[in-house]
Amino acid sequence: MASKSTADVPRRIGELIEAIDRHSRLYYLEDAPEISDTEWDRLLRELQALEEAHPELLRPDSPSQRVGAPPAEGFAEVRHRVPMLSLANAKNADEMREFDERMKRELGDEIEIGDEAEISYVGEPKLDGAGIELVYEKGLLTVGTTRGDGQTGEDVTANLKQAGSIPLRLRGTAPDRISIRGEVALPVKAFKRLNAARLERGLEPFANPRNAAAGSLRQLHDIDLERLRSLEFRAYDLKENIPEGVLTQMQVLEQLRSWGFIVSEDSELCADIDAVVDYHRRMIEGRNDQRVEIDGIVIKLNRLDQQEELGTLSRSPRWAIAFKFPPQQAHTVIEDIEASVGRTGALTPVARLRPVHVGGVIVSNASLHNQDEIDRKDVRIGDTVIVQRAGDVIPQVVKVIKSKRPKRAKKWKLPKHCPVCNDPTVRLEGEVVTRCTNIDCPAQLKNNVRHLASRGALDVEGLGEKRVDQLVEQGLLRRLSDLFSLDRNALLSLERMGEKSADNLLAGLEKAKDTTLARFLIALGIQHVGETVAELMAAHFGDLDPLMAATQEDLEAIEGVGTIIAESVARFFADERNAGEVARLRELGLRWQKAEPRRPGEGTLSGTTFVLTGTLVNMSRAVAKQRIQNAGGKVTSSVSKKTDYVVAGADPGSKLSQAQELKLAILDEAGLEKLLAG
Repeated sequence: MASKSTADVPRRIGELIEAIDRHSRLYYLEDAPEISDTEWDRLLRELQALEEAHPELLRPDSPSQRVGAPPAEGFAEVRHRVPMLSLANAKNADEMREFDERMKRELGDEIEIGDEAEISYVGEPKLDGAGIELVYEKGLLTVGTTRGDGQTGEDVTANLKQAGSIPLRLRGTAPDRISIRGEVALPVKAFKRLNAARLERGLEPFANPRNAAAGSLRQLHDIDLERLRSLEFRAYDLKENIPEGVLTQMQVLEQLRSWGFIVSEDSELCADIDAVVDYHRRMIEGRNDQRVEIDGIVIKLNRLDQQEELGTLSRSPRWAIAFKFPPQQAHTVIEDIEASVGRTGALTPVARLRPVHVGGVIVSNASLHNQDEIDRKDVRIGDTVIVQRAGDVIPQVVKVIKSKRPKRAKKWKLPKHCPVCNDPTVRLEGEVVTRCTNIDCPAQLKNNVRHLASRGALDVEGLGEKRVDQLVEQGLLRRLSDLFSLDRNALLSLERMGEKSADNLLAGLEKAKDTTLARFLIALGIQHVGETVAELMAAHFGDLDPLMAATQEDLEAIEGVGTIIAESVARFFADERNAGEVARLRELGLRWQKAEPRRPGEGTLSGTTFVLTGTLVNMSRAVAKQRIQNAGGKVTSSVSKKTDYVVAGADPGSKLSQAQELKLAILDEAGLEKLLAG
């Protein structure tokens, strides 16, 4: 990066913040990226470098403040100053007209003739997500909580800060303290993208966008940052210190939009109950065109003084109601069940349906997810079933109508051999997924190559998704190790492969051969082996040969490696073909620096206990924990008199107060780095 004058730095930081936020929104929320991941990373690294060199210019709303993992302890409880109530429901137009009559009756003398006094309503899409509250003090986000029981929610601030749709700082002016209410939802396109990635990794897909969104807020371990960053928060209400001049719900929405929040564009002012019914009809017609799933509309009195006049019941406001949509379900017959093989070898049973209209489209397939799901619902070929489709998400079998079951309908089981390569299938203890273990299975080779080339593994430049598809489809790659035996002439025979592209790819492959043991383990694509586990095993064994010779019991002895992971690793290396691929990769030049095996408790921090709290800037909490453990230290989740150091990042929470009360040593990130350096 070229040097910049001091005067240029604030301007450049502002430009970078604006650019990174824009591109994050394009990628995570609009599925319309304009730059590559590499370019996005470059922008973030430039911003972090400038902030490190000029800490006085670090802004609370900087994208760098979204980076990091949330606290590892349980979530603290937060009591809502104003309860977060649920809504009463209306199922049809008659019930909505009853609601309208009740509003007029209860307001009574408050209703006068004239545009400013008559009853009007605001209709808003009812998102199928999770309600949250955001509290801003002096314009900065201080706490984000779940709805909980309406009186008390859970502090999920750290997770919510990962969502790019939530402003860390409000635009313009705002009261010293303001409470924003809204819903977090997972856009349908993001839901499909995340589920496709989960299936490729052999994981069970999310059941629906709502569960995926709500579940993301309560992650404590193995944080799914991709899911959190894909969340869309839509604001619809504000409490405490409502600004002067904001007198109606429509003005509330405009105020929220001016502060930088996403507000549903389909919100509409309805002059009377007939307009409400018409709004409901139009929203049903367009429900499948929405970015996020909606399951109805919410109708509120527009005037805030009328809302205040009516007040609330114990669980719901009197002045608002949810006008629900009918479910998107249909009856059909399962004509066959087939096992689809994912690119990581996961076998997914798919029901082939008699085509039926559901939610405006013709449906002919439905996922049955796994064998446990089939057994639980007792799904058989020939069954009449209820299928459900939400948005444009893959349909699911909701229920079997057993009264219509054919007499000779047989139970269905996943095959014992892969339907693609005919190798045996296995199901590891504790898993719901049955998979093909042949890493050369054509159904999974493309994904294995892409995984090997990813940034977290060998980071091969010039090997994108389309190029991988081309290499496999043209027969140049029949197994993983073939990647490092590619020659220039073979590459030049490919369509749209010029000399420069071929040379760049070969150079990238040569560079990737010089790696670390942990990255090599990640590149192999062993089930359940990610960055943390790979680092643990690399530190414990020091080299590959003793790791390959280790038994499941040896692996389980490593702190942080449980039974499922140990079984997966032992099974992988016990397979002769996998061992052969590893040997060939080493023969083709993949190499790493050997290290002395390190057992827990050895190192410069031997005998010391750490607690991590808050968000660190230059490393994730997981990386900090790993580095401490690599140096012989121990990381625990709770503060006690036995704690030697508490490492406090941004937004540290209650652990910092506990450490101060116990007069423990407190380190910032720089202090931890100094300690790790010995």
